[in-house]
Amino acid sequence: MIGDAVSVALKDAAYAVDWVKDGAAAGSALEHGEHQAVLLDLGLPKRDGLEVLRRLRQAGNAVPVIVITARDGVDDRIKGLDFGADDYLVKPFDVNELLARLRAIIRRQGGQATPVLSNGTVSLDPATREARCGNTVELLSAREFALLHALLLRPGAILTRTELEERIYGWSEEVESNAVDFLIHGVRKKLGADVIKNVRGAGWMVSKDRGTGQEE
Repeated sequence: MIGDAVSVALKDAAYAVDWVKDGAAAGSALEHGEHQAVLLDLGLPKRDGLEVLRRLRQAGNAVPVIVITARDGVDDRIKGLDFGADDYLVKPFDVNELLARLRAIIRRQGGQATPVLSNGTVSLDPATREARCGNTVELLSAREFALLHALLLRPGAILTRTELEERIYGWSEEVESNAVDFLIHGVRKKLGADVIKNVRGAGWMVSKDRGTGQEE
C-alpha cells in the first residue's frame, strides 16, 4: 500500500518511476539501469535493504539513496547512513516531505546548491513546476517539466533521445512516438524557441551560460 501511494505521488510530481519489490530485483535494477535517485526500503524480501545498499556502494555506484524504513532506532539510522545512504525517512511519513527530500538530493547530485535550477536564461522551480524565461512565467506539464529538469541539471551537456525518454517514462510506461520532439515543441512554445538547443545528430541541450550553446 505504501509502495502504491509513493509510486502515484512520484508520477504526479513528474518523476519516471521504476518499482521493484524485493532486494534481489533491486540489486539487478541498480546494476543494469541508470537512475537519478533511489528510495530504498530496508525490510525487503530475498535481500535486506542494507545489503542492497552495501553492495551498491561497494560497486562504486554513487546514486543518491533515501532509506525508507519502519526501523526508528538510532542505531539503525546510523548504520544506514554509514552504509552510504544520503538521507533517512521513518515510516509513517508525509509524502510531501519525501518529495522535498528527493528534490534536495537530486539537486545536490547535479551540483546545484539552490532550490531553483537555472542556466542564467531559463529557471525552473521543482517545487511548483513553474519555469521562467525573461518576463515569461509558465506552469509546465509533468512531462515538460521532467524534460526541462533533466536538461537544467546538466547545462551544456547534450542528452540523447534515449536519455531523455528514460527521464520521462518509467519501465511500465509505453514511450509515445516522437514524445521528446512533442515535449520540446511545447516547452519552446511556452518559453521561447532558443530555450532548448538542438545539436544535429546528437540530441538536445540548454546553454551553460547566457547566449552560448549550439543550435540546429
